[in-house]
Amino acid sequence: MNRRISFCTDRRGGQDSRAQDSRSTGSREPSNGFTLMELLIVMGIITVLMLIGFPTYKSVMKHVRELSAKKSMQTIQQAEMMYQSNYPSKGFACDLKYLGGESAPGTPPSATASQMLPDELAKGNKDGYNFIITNCAKNAQSGSERVDGYTITAVPTTVGKTGDLGFCSDEGGVLKQDPQGGTNCTEPVQ
Repeated sequence: MNRRISFCTDRRGGQDSRAQDSRSTGSREPSNGFTLMELLIVMGIITVLMLIGFPTYKSVMKHVRELSAKKSMQTIQQAEMMYQSNYPSKGFACDLKYLGGESAPGTPPSATASQMLPDELAKGNKDGYNFIITNCAKNAQSGSERVDGYTITAVPTTVGKTGDLGFCSDEGGVLKQDPQGGTNCTEPVQ
């Protein structure tokens, strides 16, 4: 009952014809996997796609940040109009923190914390842009100062990286841009 077990035999006990062919021609049977060359080709294709896609991703992100800055400028403009309506003796707010403020329970809005802007925007930095209110035109009326004019500016935190354009608006609500990323806004926003 001594039987020899051979891995290259068919059911009838003879040699497997595929094994004989591979030994005689010197080739191997196909394996279940990828060759090194196939893996290198796939890695090369992925690298080329990344090199094409990365600059596009960066420019799309800059554009998204610029759109966010435009929308934030509109939000600040609307908050200024509401502030002037709610606090007519003060006029416009001359600081973003006056348009923001904590909305703690039991704390009503005030002229120095009107709670009209989200906290992030009231702090002056959102989505790679810095916001500030400048050029406040103050008018003395009956012993108190009233702000009758202002300029809102939004500049990229890092010009060329977080954005390419600077934005400006005043109490008239016209949004202009600076193609250099600064505050010299001369071109209308398109």
